[in-house]
Amino acid sequence: MYYQSFRLFFLLNMVLLPMIGYSQELYGDYIDQAQKIAQEIIITDGHVDFPYRFRSILGEITAENQEYAIRFPRAEFDYEKAKEGGLDAPFMSAYIPASYQNKDGGRALADSLIAFVEWMIEAYPDRYATGDTPAQIAEHKKKGLISLPIGLENGAPIRDDLDNVNYFFERGIRYITLTHSKYNQICDSSYDQDRKWNGLSPFGHEVVQRMNEVGMMIDVSHISDSAFYQVIRATKTPVIASHSSCRKFTPGFERNMSDDMIRALKDNGGVIQINFGSDFLDGEVSDNRNEFQSAWRKHLLDNDISPDDPNIATIRSQFMTNFGRPIYSTVYKVADHIDHVVDIAGIDYVGLGSDFDGVGDSLPIGLKTVKDIPNLIAELLRRGYSREDIEKICYKNVWRVWNEVLEYARN
Repeated sequence: MYYQSFRLFFLLNMVLLPMIGYSQELYGDYIDQAQKIAQEIIITDGHVDFPYRFRSILGEITAENQEYAIRFPRAEFDYEKAKEGGLDAPFMSAYIPASYQNKDGGRALADSLIAFVEWMIEAYPDRYATGDTPAQIAEHKKKGLISLPIGLENGAPIRDDLDNVNYFFERGIRYITLTHSKYNQICDSSYDQDRKWNGLSPFGHEVVQRMNEVGMMIDVSHISDSAFYQVIRATKTPVIASHSSCRKFTPGFERNMSDDMIRALKDNGGVIQINFGSDFLDGEVSDNRNEFQSAWRKHLLDNDISPDDPNIATIRSQFMTNFGRPIYSTVYKVADHIDHVVDIAGIDYVGLGSDFDGVGDSLPIGLKTVKDIPNLIAELLRRGYSREDIEKICYKNVWRVWNEVLEYARN
C-alpha cells in the first residue's frame, strides 16, 4: 500500500471512540497540527445538503429563522461549525428528489434552493460569500469568508431543454449530478433497476456536450456504471464524483465506484470525493445497520413504544448498546477509502464529498459534523500523508478539475 494501515490503532479506536472521540487523547500532537492545517489551507467539500435539510426542518429561510444559518444544533453544517473545522468552500446541494424526474416543478424547486443560498449570503455578507470560481474562493478565504458554491443534485430540472444548462450556470450552479435515485431524461441511476437508456440517453449526450461548452463540471455520482463509462467517453473535460466512495469496501453497492471506474476516472483526469456515510464506507456496518433498524422497529412494536415517546432517545441509546454490533463506521474507514484511491490511482484523484446533512443518522464516529474535519486530517497525518498531500485531498485536486473545465469553455 501507498500508506501503511495501522490495524492495532483501529482496534484501540473501537474501544475508546465512544468515550472520548477523536481528540487530543488519541492523536496527541497530530490533532494540534491538523487543526492548524485546517485553518491555514482551503478545504472544500463536494456535497453538503444543508439547504434541503434546513427547509425540511424550518421551512423557507426568513428574517425570523435566518440565525440558524449561523448556529443550527440539528444540522451538521452551519457557520460556526464550518469555521471551527476549517471548511471554506462547501458545495451547497440543490437537491431535487426523484419524484421530479418526469414532471414539472423541478426547475422551480432548484430556483428556490439557489435563492436559499443567495439569502444566506445576502443576510450575512461578513460571513458567507459566493463561490463561482476557485480564484474567487481563494480571495474570500483571505477575507475570512466561507464561500458557498452550488451543485445541482439531479439533472431532472434540465427536462428536454439544453438551454436550461446555460440558465443554471448563470444562476450559480457549478456542477450537475446527472441523475439521482431513478432514471431521468439524461441517464440511468445506480439505484434504479429500470435501465431505461442502458447508460446515457441521446439527450444525455447533448447535456454532457453543453456542460463542457459552458464550463460546468459533470458529476458522475448516482449514475449507473454504463452511464459512467459513456460519460467518460463523451466528455471533453475531467469529471467529478462529488460524493461517492470505493466499492471495494461495499461489494455489490453500485452507488460506489469500482476499482476499474476509479482507474477510468484517473485516465479522464477526474476526482472521486469520498462520501462519509457509514453505508458508503463499510459493507459489514451497512448490513448491521439494516438489521438494527429491523430489530428496532420490532422492539417498538413489541413493547408498544411510540416513536414520539419523550424518552425515545434514551430508549434507542440503550437498545443500540444491547444490539452489540457497530452501526456506525469511523473516521479511520474514511481514511481507508482515501488510501485505496491513492493506491490504485494516485494522490491527485481523491477529495472530500461528505454528504453532511444528507445521509441521516449514519455519519462515522469522529466525523459527525463539519467541525470534525481536523480529525480526518489528523488521521491522514498519522498515516504519513504530507501537508502537500492533504492540500491536494482537501482542495487542490478538485480545483485542478474545476479550472480545466473553465479553461475548456473559455477556449
